[in-house]
Parts: sequence; structure tokens; C-alpha cells
Amino acid sequence: MMMKKDNIEQLFERLQGQFDLEEPKTGHRDRFMEKLQQHQGTVALHRKKSTWWRPLSIAASVALIALLGLQVFNIRPSIKQQVVQIAPEVSNTEFYFVSLVEEQVQLLKNQKTPENAQLVDDTLMQLEHLENDYKQLERDLVNGGDSKIILNAMITNFQIRIDLLKEVLNSIENIKNLNSYSNENITI
Repeated sequence: MMMKKDNIEQLFERLQGQFDLEEPKTGHRDRFMEKLQQHQGTVALHRKKSTWWRPLSIAASVALIALLGLQVFNIRPSIKQQVVQIAPEVSNTEFYFVSLVEEQVQLLKNQKTPENAQLVDDTLMQLEHLENDYKQLERDLVNGGDSKIILNAMITNFQIRIDLLKEVLNSIENIKNLNSYSNENITI
């Protein structure tokens, strides 16, 4: 049920005679002020009793922040960061090879058809294995393995990936040419 909106005059007419018009008893203000002062004194006593909580909470906050700060600064750098610290030239080489491999993988995925789907899927799986091998080589390098041998193996890993992609892309191109040649001979 919605209340009807009254204008202010109608409201006062409707509530006439219901207002409390009595005057407070003599000394009301003094009694009120006395109670207020007593209450403020009690609050002040409670505040004095609980003042030890404030320094304790500040100390706990500082300790928590310090602990979190230590955790942040004690985080070990990632494997990639550690590899770059050990062999800075790896970063540039890896960037070059990764971009080349990604470009070739995209070409491979774009060439995928029902006829060569198995070949493409097998190649992508082999590339994943090579990526896992590369990550293991990074861990070996960080753990103190022979850096020259490991760095050489890392570069070889990328070369294998690139050679694999080129070979598969050539095979796909040959399959297309054979299908095209077969279709031309059938139509003649």
C-alpha cells in the first residue's frame, strides 16, 4: 500500500494535538550535562585502559610488512632470468630463434588440411617435446652444468626445430603439388 503524499499543511492538521508540548522539568539541562560528563569520564577511563593496543597493533603491522618485504626480496629469479645472468648472449639468440620458430609454426598451422592433419599434429607434438628438452637444458645450465656444452645443445635444439618445420612444410607443399598433378591428370 502506498502512502499518500501530504503537503506540509495537511500533515500538521492531521497531527494536531499529538505533539509533545511539555516543558522539561527544572534543572533538566544541568542533569543532562552531569550525565554527559560522567559518561565522557567513563569513556576516557576505557581509552586509558586500552591504549596499549595501539602500539601493539602498530608493531604487529610493521612486523607483517617486514615479513612480506623479506618474502618479496627472497624470491628467486626465474629460470630465464638466471640463464641470462649466466650467459647474457642467450637472450638475443633465443629471441631470434623463438620468433623464427613461431613464424614457421604459424605457417604450419595455416597449411593444415584434412589430408595433412596427422602430419601437422605429430609435428606440433614433436615441437612440444623439443621445447621441454630446451627447458631442461636451461635448468641444467642454472644448476651448474658445463655451460659451453649446454649452450651448444640449446642452439642445436632450436636448429632441430627449424629444420623439422622446414622439412614438414616442404612435405606439405609436395603433397599439395601431387594432389594438384593428380587432379590435372584425372580431368584430361
